[in-house]
Amino acid sequence: MAAKKIKVALAGKPNSGKSSLFNQLTGLNQKIGNFPGITVDKRTGLCHLSDQVQAEIIDLPGIYSLYPRTLDEKIVAEIFADQHGPHYPDCVVLVADATNLKNCMLLLTQLMDLRLPTVLALNMMDLAAQSGQSIDVQELSASLDVPVVMINARTGQGIQDLKKILAGPVKASSKPVFQIDEEIKPLVAQIRSRFRLTTDYEAYQYLQQTENLIFLSQADRDFITQLAKAEKFFPHKYQGAETVTRYGFIQDLLTKVTLKTSDPEWKKFSHRIDRVLTHKVWGYLIFLSVLFLIFQAIFAWAQIPMDFIDNSFAGLSNSLDRLFPEGPLFDLITQGIIPGIGGIVIFIPQIAILFACISILEESGYMARVVFLMDKIMRQFGLNGKSVVPLISGMACAIPAIMATRTIENWKDRLITIFVTPFMSCSARLPVFTILVALIIPEDKLFGFFNYQGLVLMGLYLLGFFAAIISAFILQFIIKTEERSYLIMEMPTYRKPKWANVGYTIVEKTKSFVFEAGKVILAISVVLWVLASYGPPEQMNQAEAVVLVQASKQTLTEAEIQDRVAAYKLEHSYAGIIGKGLEPMIAPLGYDWKIGIALVTSFAAREVFVSTIATIYSLGSTEDQTTIKTQLKSEINPQTGGPRYTTAVGLSLLVFYTFAMQCMSTLAVVKRETKGWKWPLIQLVYMTAVAYLSAFIIFQSLS
Repeated sequence: MAAKKIKVALAGKPNSGKSSLFNQLTGLNQKIGNFPGITVDKRTGLCHLSDQVQAEIIDLPGIYSLYPRTLDEKIVAEIFADQHGPHYPDCVVLVADATNLKNCMLLLTQLMDLRLPTVLALNMMDLAAQSGQSIDVQELSASLDVPVVMINARTGQGIQDLKKILAGPVKASSKPVFQIDEEIKPLVAQIRSRFRLTTDYEAYQYLQQTENLIFLSQADRDFITQLAKAEKFFPHKYQGAETVTRYGFIQDLLTKVTLKTSDPEWKKFSHRIDRVLTHKVWGYLIFLSVLFLIFQAIFAWAQIPMDFIDNSFAGLSNSLDRLFPEGPLFDLITQGIIPGIGGIVIFIPQIAILFACISILEESGYMARVVFLMDKIMRQFGLNGKSVVPLISGMACAIPAIMATRTIENWKDRLITIFVTPFMSCSARLPVFTILVALIIPEDKLFGFFNYQGLVLMGLYLLGFFAAIISAFILQFIIKTEERSYLIMEMPTYRKPKWANVGYTIVEKTKSFVFEAGKVILAISVVLWVLASYGPPEQMNQAEAVVLVQASKQTLTEAEIQDRVAAYKLEHSYAGIIGKGLEPMIAPLGYDWKIGIALVTSFAAREVFVSTIATIYSLGSTEDQTTIKTQLKSEINPQTGGPRYTTAVGLSLLVFYTFAMQCMSTLAVVKRETKGWKWPLIQLVYMTAVAYLSAFIIFQSLS
């Protein structure tokens, strides 16, 4: 007998522990996508509640009530209002912070009035116990007519009890909280009848949020709008009255079920830490120190596994090259596919470390303090504290970072944040930085402890941040608006990071890099190999004859002659022709045609630069394939006779990649978020100009 399948939505305010519960229920059986037509994360996963029941768990964005202020919240409100929608749940688990229950109950009372089967999961019960708070859970459940379960989503305590309840069935509460005002009941009745809705409150939501419910057709919206206009319905009047009614109910309920209130001293330790971490001087120094340690870790801890991976792929190419017979297919494998895969896998250690560090900052509660700390500074540059989250997230990837700006209510602040976020050096830039920094910066240590390469890497990230805030400062005078913004947020309690959650994040993000960025990298590596292996037949066929004429007055070994033949073919291949066409434009930056090819291919994804370089240089020799770093170090500039990758060229490239908009996916997301091509095109031109001019100044100054 096949298991029954149900859909369970996890709802609750931000920082209530939804993500931890989601991880407990789904483990690694989860996937991340977008809601159809929009760039808002949709996390789903499978959970076996019992032998007979399997649940699809949907982790919804954080929300305080069904009246949304941001796009994330609008998505949740729409899901709960659309009974026939693909994401409408069979049951909702409302995850509530047991230490701050009042702020979590507003949404619960609204779900009760929608007649949605709901389970109240009281999370963080360990903290509630530490605070001295005591709640009569049975009385709470009876008063709400809702199942209540005590859980600790971080440790897994109570998860089995929750699964048993969900395997249910779970029934909707029979105790409505809010009564529709008598004067608008006829209006609500007409809407309920036309749309065949099950509750008055659902019809009332159609009336309150006509424009937010995008699943309604234009004709349906016009019907509701005209009806409301005819009856002189004023939404805010009734919404305010509803909120007052609900909080009155919540206060009476909590008074009845709270056996003992929290000891006001229980957060004293957190307050002491906050006095240091949010201090107007020490707070910033500590934050910079944290960033410094992260970048030191990225270089120091990742170097050994990266060298191992690099040498392993070079060795694999060599071994297969000796085993395989000659032919285009085998050359594609050894010179195109394997270097391409190596260009993906080599950066897994660094990306895993970066995401681990970001996850620990979020899990511990420190990231919220950073938002608060940076708010005053951000406002001086046309941003606000909430801009910090997208900017820091941009260190991982600009795409979800730009999507994260949807939590910023003020449109001007949001637009400026979207515009400048790509200046933050993302994990896709990390492979480029790693190779180039390793080429031009010695592995020595300052004071015997601080890695110079880590210091330079941190400097590049700070350079991107300064470019972002300076650009934001300029934009605030260009974009005009009368709208004012405020920062209102809750500070989560400091917690020891849940290492399982950190592990899930590392696996999820690394897997995303390997399979999403990896597909692009591998595809471009194969295309590039074809372009670099073939060219106009006349020139390719005469390669050996030309080289023999040139070498006639020199004493060269057979291997050296073959190297020159391979180099000649590469230069006259289709890839070489493209690179030569670009060379006049990029020569003032210190780049040759090979680097030009990498600049073009890396517009698809920044990290493609490394695999492109690896593929190009693997085609340039018939000898054993050495590691990427060694290949670049041995590259000669034919005009000077010295190394191609000098300090001037390396720094020029580092600055170019710090500032350049080198990602088509980011442009596509900006286009979607700003609803047009105007801002992404301005962004592309502006960032390219900044990158080109900065790289030009660096190279010309140091040459």
